[in-house]
Amino acid sequence: MRRKTNEVMVGNLPMGGSNPIRVQSMTTCSTMDTEGCVAQIKRIVDAGGEYVRLTTQGVAEAENLKNIKERLRNDGYSVPIIADVHFNAHVADVAALYADKVRINPGNYVDPARKFKHLEYNDEEYADEIKKIEERFIPFLNICKEHNTAIRIGVNHGSLSDRIMSRYGDTPAGMVESCMEFLRICVREQFFNVVISIKASNTVVMVQTVRLLVQEMDKEDMHFPIHLGVTEAGEGEDGRLKSAVGIGSLLLDGIGDTIRVSLSEEPENEIPVAYNILQAARARITKTEFISCPGCGRTLYDLQGTISRIKSAISSNEDISARSLKIGIMGCIVNGPGEMADADYGYVGAGRNRISLYRKKECVLKNIPEDEAVEKLLELIRQNN
Repeated sequence: MRRKTNEVMVGNLPMGGSNPIRVQSMTTCSTMDTEGCVAQIKRIVDAGGEYVRLTTQGVAEAENLKNIKERLRNDGYSVPIIADVHFNAHVADVAALYADKVRINPGNYVDPARKFKHLEYNDEEYADEIKKIEERFIPFLNICKEHNTAIRIGVNHGSLSDRIMSRYGDTPAGMVESCMEFLRICVREQFFNVVISIKASNTVVMVQTVRLLVQEMDKEDMHFPIHLGVTEAGEGEDGRLKSAVGIGSLLLDGIGDTIRVSLSEEPENEIPVAYNILQAARARITKTEFISCPGCGRTLYDLQGTISRIKSAISSNEDISARSLKIGIMGCIVNGPGEMADADYGYVGAGRNRISLYRKKECVLKNIPEDEAVEKLLELIRQNN
């Protein structure tokens, strides 16, 4: 069961609550390059991206978000825009005027850049450091309230402050506390338009830390939606597998309201991977799912060729492919009906070049010739949907 969270409005597209798990990506060109950013954002949206983030390392970049948004809106793209801010709290204030959401990093929002030094604080001195965060963070929240801007508190394993590292070490507990310091201020200020991320490039650390964060939030009756991602996942198969393990593990726990797959590739390449992870976790069904066995000596028909023909036939029939069905393709009767028990339809080997077709667990056409079976499967689907 999916974890219950607050609904957060990001521009015109809500996340959390009962909304679908949203998919997002991030531009890679300079935010001062209006044309380049607009073109890249369009590609992300055309691939299915629902939010797009841009780096805003300075005031000029934050202010140029206005131009980028105007160009997108004029061209018919309403995608919410997210500003990514590090090291300069004033930039976050400016970005909040134009962006639909602003990401800040607790590790460098007020605390100075890491110098990997061990710092000693007594409890009173440590409390004074929290007050410094409040003094800078509350005015930012007020700007966000005025402009209906959401925020993301985005903790990264690689950018914890020296203050947190000195007290908690390089641990999931330190990452969680870095986040909770800011969340407690949000709650006191009655600001709930907040999303959280807590990421690492190590999938084990990432999963453990998000689970711990959820436990700590539950203790304090917090229900903020969570953004999932594995940072610096890499490219190609490596990046896809690491993202699937980290994000997928948490989705299966019912955790996650938006995801970003971080690949060292063109950003639009991240979007289909994200949807595939959501589909595999049964967290968001957006296309027909095929359940098929690997085949064995009991398989008496061309399993691989048949899978290809069925996929092609389904994809070329929009009335069928739009239904997001689950279709089982099994080599034989031994495991077929049982292993595809939750499929909507099944195609099961019944002997030498003979096929049986199933609707749910019921065999509705038995021992038909293989060369007729694919078309018969399509007819069966059309008749019953």
